[in-house]
Amino acid sequence: MKPFTLDHAQSASEAVTGLAAGATAIAGGTNLVDLLKLQIATPDRLLSVRRTGLDAIAADGDGLRIGALVTNADCAADARVRQSWPLLAKAILAGASPQLRNRATTGGNLCQRTRCGYFYDTTQACNKREPGSGCSAKDGFNRIHAVLGTSDACIATYPGDMAVAMLALDAVVHTEGPRGGREIAVGEFHLQPGDDPSRDNVLEAGELITAVTLPAPTGGVQVYRKVRDRASYAFALVSVAADVCMENGRIVRCTLAFGSLGTVPWRDPAVEAVLVGEAPSPALFDKAADVLLRDARGFGANDFKIALARRALAATLNDATKG
Repeated sequence: MKPFTLDHAQSASEAVTGLAAGATAIAGGTNLVDLLKLQIATPDRLLSVRRTGLDAIAADGDGLRIGALVTNADCAADARVRQSWPLLAKAILAGASPQLRNRATTGGNLCQRTRCGYFYDTTQACNKREPGSGCSAKDGFNRIHAVLGTSDACIATYPGDMAVAMLALDAVVHTEGPRGGREIAVGEFHLQPGDDPSRDNVLEAGELITAVTLPAPTGGVQVYRKVRDRASYAFALVSVAADVCMENGRIVRCTLAFGSLGTVPWRDPAVEAVLVGEAPSPALFDKAADVLLRDARGFGANDFKIALARRALAATLNDATKG
């Protein structure tokens, strides 16, 4: 690990000043420390943001404001989250181990980097780690990689669970930066790879996530289905987050988000449009899957994800609409 200095910001504004000067933020460190050990991240200065006071969950009108430093464990255990936004609690509890959830934070979770093996192997070409070097995953072992939103430069997935649920719940990311505050819909926070996969999200230099807000609960049935190689601790092969409202046997509102299927937490309004106004049926769910996967492209070892996503979507919708 390369030597670095470690400082502690005492407020969000102090953190912004330090980040704007070139420091790298650290909170739980559950991803960053791995990157430091492998010298994928080589900052000269780390700035801990754990003393900035952004660790509270509070009512926000009819919604909820979750501070950026709220741990995943505390968020999933919060009675308000469990009662009104159970999708978020289910997704968080499906991710990582209890030890990691006790340390990982809301802001850091949103910013975690891909788990592509070629990204972590510095002997292999990776445009996300070293722009212009190539993508070893395209013709390599790509079983966990994306089938939606890929580019010639990168096929890595975003690995998290929390952001998938937040996407289905229409959450908003709040930031502070040198040019003031911003509110960014979770669906606009992560960046597809395009020609430059080195940048994972829209955060600018010096910008700090301060909170995530959830809108008022819909009262719908919320389901999070995660398909993975082992139940105890594994990243998703495909995950589906659903919030579905039914009236008189028909779907009147539906939001869906997908994890580990695309290069970013994935949502396609056209899939939801197919479902709204209709009575649930296997044929309807199959039609929705056709829309979701119309542009899906496998790279060999991950071809199975296309069929798996179809089955995962059908099972999730069946659970959410069976009454």
